[in-house]
Amino acid sequence: MIERSVAGAAWPSLRGMDVDAIPPTGTCDVSTVGRRSGRTHRVEIWYVVIDDRLVLTGTPGARHWLANLRHHPRAVLHLREPSADHAVTAEEVTDPVARRRIAEEAWRLQPWYAEQPYSIDDWVERSPMVVLTAS
Repeated sequence: MIERSVAGAAWPSLRGMDVDAIPPTGTCDVSTVGRRSGRTHRVEIWYVVIDDRLVLTGTPGARHWLANLRHHPRAVLHLREPSADHAVTAEEVTDPVARRRIAEEAWRLQPWYAEQPYSIDDWVERSPMVVLTAS
């Protein structure tokens, strides 16, 4: 796997996925395995592509999909444009510098985020942020 440094954090590339063909922001579905039930759960979520990385993120707060990915990091990404399903592995972004970079870029790419009643600092501290890599 190729690794690139993003704001001091090394993240694996999205091998097998043509990131250039994916719009810089949009909605997708992610199928996760329930941490308690073991059942598959599919959820719609926003993504952003930052530094050739597909990042799932959203407004600050707890998410069941994030709890599931923490327990079972393998999932299926269901893209709408281009329409495709990819086996992925999720890695939560915990580095504050990387989280700030993602939050700032997400706000730039998806203006709706900036319109919400949260500050960049709220996003850095409490938003779900997960980088997906091809499995």
